[in-house]
Amino acid sequence: MTYGQIAALAGNRRAARQVVRVLHSMSKKHKLPWHRVINSKGEIGIKEDELFFSQKSALESEGIEFNSEIAINLDEYQHHPKNIADTT
Repeated sequence: MTYGQIAALAGNRRAARQVVRVLHSMSKKHKLPWHRVINSKGEIGIKEDELFFSQKSALESEGIEFNSEIAINLDEYQHHPKNIADTT
């Protein structure tokens, strides 16, 4: 899913940056699957090398294939929950 999708599910389509903050601060404590969340372009948004490669490796270990160094095909991999029409 994208940060915007999660923000929309939480009730505020404009809160994608808050989703980033929550994932950054709470993922370890609550074992959130932070690595499965990407930006609306299908790209890993993390700039710091170690975390970038950690996220990319985690996605690849789950069978996600990248169509560039930083991006996946959202048409193929994006999750669309059934309880919302469109969050992108």
